[in-house]
Amino acid sequence: MPRVKRGTVRRAKRQRLLKRAKGYYATKSKLYRAAKEAVDKALNYAYVGRRLKKRDFRRIWVVRINAAARANGLTYGQLISGLRAAGVDVDRRNLADLAVNHPEAFSALAARAREARTASPAA
Repeated sequence: MPRVKRGTVRRAKRQRLLKRAKGYYATKSKLYRAAKEAVDKALNYAYVGRRLKKRDFRRIWVVRINAAARANGLTYGQLISGLRAAGVDVDRRNLADLAVNHPEAFSALAARAREARTASPAA
């Protein structure tokens, strides 16, 4: 098997990693092994954070929708089930936006949900 000297490739790989670790504390931005561990950990946190962000935003939307629904005499669950029964297909992100920025439009949706709940026998 031929001998492989990876001079420039190895240097480029290390420089790329050290560039990612720029601004890290102490040896984590200077020494390769410490920088590699720090960058791996940071990438892991970033991956988890991207998933947590989705969860956090959904929780915020639900809280906002619930507050607006209660202002219209419904609970969150009653509003969602009423909208489903009425055949209104609006996601939570848009519902929360309506609740905050367009309360009159949200009130109209809440009224439709209330009507659909009273019309359906399982309400």
